Amino acid sequence: MSLSVKTKGKPRIVVSDFDCKRLLDLAATVHDRFPDVAEELQAEMDRAQVVPVHSVPHDVVRMGSTVEFRSDSAQQRRVTLVFPGEADIAQNRISILTPVGAALIGLSTGQSITWLARDGRQHELTVMNVEQSESEAGGQPEAELPALAGQG
Repeated sequence: MSLSVKTKGKPRIVVSDFDCKRLLDLAATVHDRFPDVAEELQAEMDRAQVVPVHSVPHDVVRMGSTVEFRSDSAQQRRVTLVFPGEADIAQNRISILTPVGAALIGLSTGQSITWLARDGRQHELTVMNVEQSESEAGGQPEAELPALAGQG
């Protein structure tokens, strides 16, 4: 079962060439263990407008961004989007390999997206605010891809 909700009607997303490569590599690496989320992440990268890292607008969700969003249940959350090895729900650090993480990447303030949870239920979220970490705001492509060991 694919977690993808048809791309028709999905908002335009922007992803840096640097994040796109890291995320496509991650999706390929974890595909055998997490096919649904890996395919959703691949689909998001396929539909993204990929731009040079320094051309990504400041209000776009990228890896390392802290995002405030409102869900369809009116719950408001503030999370940081991270690679799986850095995820810690107690610190509101969510993995890109979660359905909501894959849904957030590339969105900008004010955009909404419909996504499917692992239980198959459809949800919608709206990005309220995006903050960049100091290293991500500077777009430092010299940063290494976190080790994929222990990602599952």
